[in-house]
Amino acid sequence: MRIGELAQATGTTTRALRYYEEQGLLRPQRSANGYREYSPEAERVVDNIRLLLASGLTSEDLRAVGECLGDELFGDRVCADPGPKVEVFEQRLALLRRRIGELVAVHDRLAARLDDLHEEAARRRCPQAGQAVA
Repeated sequence: MRIGELAQATGTTTRALRYYEEQGLLRPQRSANGYREYSPEAERVVDNIRLLLASGLTSEDLRAVGECLGDELFGDRVCADPGPKVEVFEQRLALLRRRIGELVAVHDRLAARLDDLHEEAARRRCPQAGQAVA
């Protein structure tokens, strides 16, 4: 299939596909006239690239995963050499766990501040007898 067909099949843009190729993540064949030709497996590769990038991995991480990008990430097909994939995923998972911890802390601070603001607003609406409204 050609680049436009792959873009449509994967819900991405031709620009993104060219970027993935430039990064060494997607390797199309070239026809005699120079057009990019993608195998049917390219759809899974692009889906995996998009999922992994959205999950916080970088293009560099994905290059380290290499040939495993064609695998089913959640299926039975296992990469012939899972070593690099395991290491990259472990490193990124540790980073994501730290980020999640930081986000939970921010969430908790914001929620506490919002509670304080609601209490203050309620006090202003319903002042106790004998107190002046600030």
